[in-house]
Amino acid sequence: MNAAIINAQGSPVAPNIRTATDWPEPKALNPGEVLIRTEASALNQMDLWVGRGVPGLELTYPRISGCDACGTIEAIGDGVDSAWHGQRVIVNAAVQQPVRARPGDPPASTLAPEYQLIGEHHHGMHCELFAVPVEQVVAVGDADAAEAAAFGLTFLTAWSMIFTKGHLRPGQSMLITGIGGGVATSALAIAKWMGCPVAVTSRHQWKLDRARELGAECAILDEGQDWSKDIRAWTNKRGVDMAVDSIGKPTHMNCIKSLARGGAFVTPGNTGGPKVESDQARMFWNQLRLLGSTMGTTDELREVTALFRAGRLKPVVDQVFAWSDAPAAWARLESQAQFGKIVLKW
Repeated sequence: MNAAIINAQGSPVAPNIRTATDWPEPKALNPGEVLIRTEASALNQMDLWVGRGVPGLELTYPRISGCDACGTIEAIGDGVDSAWHGQRVIVNAAVQQPVRARPGDPPASTLAPEYQLIGEHHHGMHCELFAVPVEQVVAVGDADAAEAAAFGLTFLTAWSMIFTKGHLRPGQSMLITGIGGGVATSALAIAKWMGCPVAVTSRHQWKLDRARELGAECAILDEGQDWSKDIRAWTNKRGVDMAVDSIGKPTHMNCIKSLARGGAFVTPGNTGGPKVESDQARMFWNQLRLLGSTMGTTDELREVTALFRAGRLKPVVDQVFAWSDAPAAWARLESQAQFGKIVLKW
């Protein structure tokens, strides 16, 4: 079958991407699995991490990455309701792992789920056919395939950190750093649906201009300055209720200084580096909440996808490539020149 393959580990990643027409098709389905014929798949930062190597994981190459796709269920395994056959679906790539059970363990009620990621721990979705457990899929009806593929993981991540974990309320204010990436544009869409005023930052003026077109009220060109003063001025010195930061080292301290009392700092990643300088006095005095968030549950994906199917939320698609142009798609993602999601059509 056709597939986009990471041929070897290395950085930059794009030169190691090749296309194949003879990748083996999935073997017989296990009980509870469905076979999906891919219509479109979308790239994420994870596709770069898998290409560069993931600390703590021994990945073998060549391998197929990809943790976002839209396709049609072509076959079902034993134990799967026949109503799933023929459904157009997207996939939650985060597969929750069973909680261990040992005598004397404390309750796990406050623990976060442990996930393995389709496309990272296992071969992914940048191929014509792939098999996943049926509990990971969500129906999308007749939605545009490219938009549906672009919707899944980034909107799930944004929904989980903003709504489920961060408890943002309608009308509260939000700061989003590094506008242009998939999670950042998804967070902007969710915040606008909630009626929240939004400030964004970027190193590129054209990305700020695009964000204003999408509803951002405050746009700050990040040239390394202390822009928390601009956020304070925009909020009449109050600060924002939530800061969404996927950059890390270059932006963390400005985010902390931008928060209102009781505000939440939420992070789903750190493309600019994980080692940050912070201010613990601000944390306890202003009673700030610091939250890390990784992906989300399939129930959360069903919640946010309901808004997609109703036309209330829509992803920003940067560019659609033919699957045979996969190396160019990876190069665009790696260049950080995109605004929104990069999609492969199959």
